[in-house]
Amino acid sequence: MKLLFSHPFLSSSSSSSSTTVLFSVSVLLILSSSTSYTEAVVTLPKNVTVPAVLAFGDSIVDQGNNYNIPNTMINCNFPPYGEDFILGPTGRFSNGKTPPDMIAEQLGIKELIPAYLDPHLQDKDLLTVVSFASGATGFDPQTPLLVSVIPLSDQLKMFKEYIGRLKAMVGEERTNFILANSLYLVVAGSDDLANTYFTIGIRRLQYGFNSYTDLMVRGAFDFVKELYELGAKRISLFGVAPIWCLPLQRTLAGGIVRECNEFYNQAAQLFNAKALAAMSSLKSSLNDAKARLIYIDIYTPLLDLIQNHEKYGFVVADRGCCGTRTIEVTMLCNKDSGTCPDRSVYLFGDSYHPTERGYTILVNRVLGQYLNQLT
Repeated sequence: MKLLFSHPFLSSSSSSSSTTVLFSVSVLLILSSSTSYTEAVVTLPKNVTVPAVLAFGDSIVDQGNNYNIPNTMINCNFPPYGEDFILGPTGRFSNGKTPPDMIAEQLGIKELIPAYLDPHLQDKDLLTVVSFASGATGFDPQTPLLVSVIPLSDQLKMFKEYIGRLKAMVGEERTNFILANSLYLVVAGSDDLANTYFTIGIRRLQYGFNSYTDLMVRGAFDFVKELYELGAKRISLFGVAPIWCLPLQRTLAGGIVRECNEFYNQAAQLFNAKALAAMSSLKSSLNDAKARLIYIDIYTPLLDLIQNHEKYGFVVADRGCCGTRTIEVTMLCNKDSGTCPDRSVYLFGDSYHPTERGYTILVNRVLGQYLNQLT
């Protein structure tokens, strides 16, 4: 299958590397069966159909697109990532399944969501599930440039190509139905604050908290609006997590005792409040009874998991399960880093991303709270 969209970071050399060839041989047969249809776990309202789940944004919903672009170190197509996953390491930032996989499975669509840049992506996958996301991207256009990942503007270009391919397969009427009834996941913003603003600090010379979160919200607003203009109706914009309670940010900004940095977390809360207002404003301005534009609060449930982790069966919530357990993520968390003896008691797999078990709890809470609003 030849990609019609030529991403500026995607070269033929990357797709012909020995790593890709070995990966292809080992999982091609499994892949065809592991993306089969599955039974729904949640019950949708009567006469409501969700034909597809489409994901945009950063590493939380990147199903392996970064694995298929060269010149970026934001990758995880190696152990211990994927150690509990049926296909092994695939570029998912998890030891197992990710939120897009879980949501698609619970809706009874498919068990796994493929990446749009996956060389094994089949046309039939486009009818149901696909992710355009790229780990470490953000609403600030500067964020993806710092680490050579796919900006949201290019994710939209891929989506437009996807629409053209759908029309060629099933016609315009069916394509419009899929676009209007699918569930869209938009997850970004954490890397803007954690990397571009605070850690690297490139934007701190230009913006304060308030003005920088304004920039982020404008990016989110424009992105969601363009999705809508391309035919999307059920769009969920996820807020920023309590980033400075994650293991890596505790190490960088939590002092000797590695506490949550409440001052920095205020920036996340400020963005979230503005994003909620922006989504409400956009929905009102559209005057479209079928539009379901929803802001999803992920800050509160993840903070609850961190602060009350023992209630959920976790023993450790301030460290990851890789290396020193304080800073390792992406390339620093690798097969030579070493892992903790029992991942099941850790909320975080690396120093930034929850384990599959942590994601499962979060996804269940999100679907329980917001699914009816989206359908």
